[in-house]
Formats: sequence, structure tokens, C-alpha cells
Amino acid sequence: LPVAGVISSSLVGSINWVLDIGGAFSGFMLGAFFLPLVMFGLHQVLTPIHIEMINTTGQTNLLPILAMAGAGQVGAAIAVMVRTRENKQLTNMIKGALPVGILGIGEPLIYAVTLPLGKTFITACIGGGIGGAVIGFFGSVGATAIGPSGVALIPLIANNMWLQYVIGLIAAYIGGFVVTYFFGRS
Repeated sequence: LPVAGVISSSLVGSINWVLDIGGAFSGFMLGAFFLPLVMFGLHQVLTPIHIEMINTTGQTNLLPILAMAGAGQVGAAIAVMVRTRENKQLTNMIKGALPVGILGIGEPLIYAVTLPLGKTFITACIGGGIGGAVIGFFGSVGATAIGPSGVALIPLIANNMWLQYVIGLIAAYIGGFVVTYFFGRS
């Protein structure tokens, strides 16, 4: 019996078990704590896990939850833009980074907007947690391939559960916006 096969099967089984048992709570925790991994480039470590999940089960239930982190950040950035309309430099940076953020590339928003504002990074993480909780609540929302996140992930959502994914995205956008608008740094 190959040891690596046992380890990968156990890992996939463990992750799916945590997602099944933890539901919305697991989704919140994963969605909320993913942006720091992205910030350090450590999100790439999960690529083999996603691939093994797809290989074993036909989909990765982890990716749609983690994608909510970027959506929470989009909502947070929009809240910053609304609250700081007079700061043209900041609003122009947000306008430039928002389209790619919506498509799931979070680094421009991390390094240009949320992280420099400090508290806004935390409120963005909370928004991602809210979206992750929604996806976790629905359960079994998976992606058939890896690569994109955000809106670009919609065509890759398995088993016709794209509407549940979109509801999670909207929840993360709204969550990130509301938490940042009321509790973020002005």
C-alpha cells in the first residue's frame, strides 16, 4: 500500500469531514483566515490538495469557500471608496484594482488598499468569513477545476450549484461592505 496514497486520501477525507460537520462555522473560519495566506503567497500550498480532492471526489469543496475571502475584500474596498470619495488617489487605486478583484485576483486590493489601512484588512477577512459561512451552510458547493476564483469561478462550479456559489459571493460582498463601512477605518 503506497504511503503517499494513504496520506492524500486521509487528507481529502479529513477536509471533507471538517466541511461536512462544521458547516457554516468551518466555512466562516476558512473564509476569514484565507486572506493572510494569500498575502504571504501560502495559498499556493493548497493547489495539490485541491487537485487531489478533484481526483478523489470529482470536485474541490474547499476552493469555493476560500474564494469568498477575495469577495469580502471587494466589498470592503467598495466601502472604503464610498467613505473616502474625496481622496481621489485612493479611489482611483480602488477603481483600478476592483475589476481584477471581482475576477478573483486579490493581491492588488490587499497591497494597495486593505492591508495599508490595517483595520480594513480585518473587516475584509470578516466579509470573507461571512461568504464562507454561507457556502459552508449550503454544503457540497464544489469546483471541478482550480485556477480562478471570484466571478470567474462560476462556470466551474459542480453539480449545477452555481446559484449557491453566487449567493455566497453576494453575501461576502455585502458582508465586507457593511462591516467595513461601519467598523473600518475612515
